[in-house]
Amino acid sequence: MTWLISLIVAILRMLLPAVLAKAAPTAEDGRRDVQLRTRLRDRVRATWGTTALLVAFLMVSVGCTRTIYVAYGEPVRLRETIPNAKVWVMDADGKPVAGRMPLHEGWYCLPDPGAEARTPAECPAGTD
Repeated sequence: MTWLISLIVAILRMLLPAVLAKAAPTAEDGRRDVQLRTRLRDRVRATWGTTALLVAFLMVSVGCTRTIYVAYGEPVRLRETIPNAKVWVMDADGKPVAGRMPLHEGWYCLPDPGAEARTPAECPAGTD
């Protein structure tokens, strides 16, 4: 077994210097191709033009956000407190009344399972 290791080491000692010499960068590799660079820049400017500026402006102004879609009816847990949230609350007669309240971090929110059965008169649109 030791003879096999010695043979592999001898072969590697002969091949590695040749491989490293071929991999060394040369002056040709560092040469700049000014014409190619200019041609590619012109092509990018002609293709993108104001579109690139518009896309960059929109990304900065809108911000990069991640949206996660939750299936309808699934409860969600609030990650941060929402102050002064518009909510529907039930009065003493069981009628929905528009109100405002803070929704605190850690609370669970889910849709009312009976919301589809309500008439528009019970939940007037446009009220706070």
